[in-house]
Order: sequence, then C-alpha cells, then structure tokens
Amino acid sequence: MNTVKTFLLMAGMTGLLMLIGELVGGQSGMMIALVMAGVMNVGSWWFSDRIVLAMYSAKIVTEDEAPELVGIVRELTQRAGMPMPRVAIIPEETPNAFATGRNPENAVVAATAGLLRILDRDELAGVMAHELAHVKNRDTLISTVAATMAGAIAMVARMGLFFGGGSRDEDSPNPIVLIGAMIVAPMAAMVLQMAVSRSREYGADAMGAQISGQPLALARALNKLDRIAQGHPVDVNPATSHLFIINPLGGLHGMTKLFRTHPLTEDRVARLKDLAAAM
Repeated sequence: MNTVKTFLLMAGMTGLLMLIGELVGGQSGMMIALVMAGVMNVGSWWFSDRIVLAMYSAKIVTEDEAPELVGIVRELTQRAGMPMPRVAIIPEETPNAFATGRNPENAVVAATAGLLRILDRDELAGVMAHELAHVKNRDTLISTVAATMAGAIAMVARMGLFFGGGSRDEDSPNPIVLIGAMIVAPMAAMVLQMAVSRSREYGADAMGAQISGQPLALARALNKLDRIAQGHPVDVNPATSHLFIINPLGGLHGMTKLFRTHPLTEDRVARLKDLAAAM
C-alpha cells in the first residue's frame, strides 16, 4: 500500500510540474520543466551523500573508531542480506539519525553523538535497522527525487511570477489564474513531498523492526528522540529534515498532518506495538 501511495504521489508531483511548465511557457515550457527536473534529479541523486554529510559535518568512522555502532550496523546488514554501508557520526548532541546515498551499494547511515549517548544497545540497533530499511527500500532515492521535484516546481513557479507566463495566443490562461497557480503550486508540491516522506517512515519502521527483531526497542527509541526533539530542536536545513528518523526541527505536534514530514510518533509507536504483538 505504501508503494502504491508513493507512486501516486510522485505521479501527482510530475503532473503538477508539467502543468506549471505549460502555464509558464506552453508546450515548450512543459518540456523545459521536465528536462530541468531530470537534470536536477540526476545531480542530487548522484551527489546526495556527499552534500548531506558535508552539510552536517558528519565523519565516516571505522570499526576501530566506533566499535559498538559499526558492529551493530554490520550485524544488522548481515541479517538483512544487504551490503555494508558506510557509517558516520554527526557532531551534534541532540539524538537523531539518517540514511543517505543513491543506492544500497553507496549508502551511508549516520547517527549523532547524542544518539550514541542516550540509547541502550537494543534501542540503537532499532534505530539503525530503521535507517537500513530506508536504504533497502531505496527510500533515499525516492525522498531525494521528491525533494528535487518540489524544488523544481517552486523554481518554475517563481520564474513564471517574475517573467510572466503562458503562450501568447487566445488560449493563454487568465493572468489571475496564472498568478494563483504559481502561488498554489509550490505549496501543493510541498504537501505531496511531505506525504511521500510520511508514507516511507511507516514502511521503514516495520522493516526495521523485522531486521532488528525488536519492535518495542525501536518504539522506546522513538519516544525518547521525540521527547528530546520537542524540547531541543536542531537548527537544520528544512529541505533535509525528512531524512531524519524524527523531525529535528521540533515544535510540530500542533501542526496539521498535511505539513508534517513524519507521522505522529504516537501513531508510529502504536503500529510497532501491534507488530510486536503479532511477532
């Protein structure tokens, strides 16, 4: 169901990009928007790991430097039948983690220094299994494409507002309709991107629990991380907040579901408890 939902959401973003491109420049504008999105997607997909690691000053570590963390990841990848990813530590005290990379063979799983300090071994294994599930499901690719598509839609819309748009014939859209579309489209793209992110989190929780074999340990870790994130939000680039296991920006519990990058933690925990009962 999550895969179908993600496909439909990505199709919606593609259709929205084509519509905005056509409004801005007719048929040629639609093709230019598609080509531009393709180029941006390829670039962000190929370099996503380097960009995100540099953004957060994450350091790739060896088993000698971080024996427990790397050892846990190695054990989990063997259990999941995956290639061993690179492992990184982020010099940040607020506990969190993310995965990035264009495919399982070029993936990185990263944990903050604070995460290593506050979780016990089972909880840490649950969090790392969640991140490995993102890698195995290729969510790192999907989330990168979704974020880039949303960025492309916003860019084309801004170009339309700045330069004017539409073909110069009797079929040109009403200027008021055009301006309205340019304003609404980036918001719609952001909502679709966040919906993609939420759907992938549930899947990663379920697969991560299966990989680690301990859904309740992951549930405990999520509760801890959410509680701390609410009190100590991290100053991160909002464009990358969907990468983390818990939204690092904090203060989002009162926000409407449409504008959340992650499902409510209590909903995730409830699903993990149901999974534990089933297991």
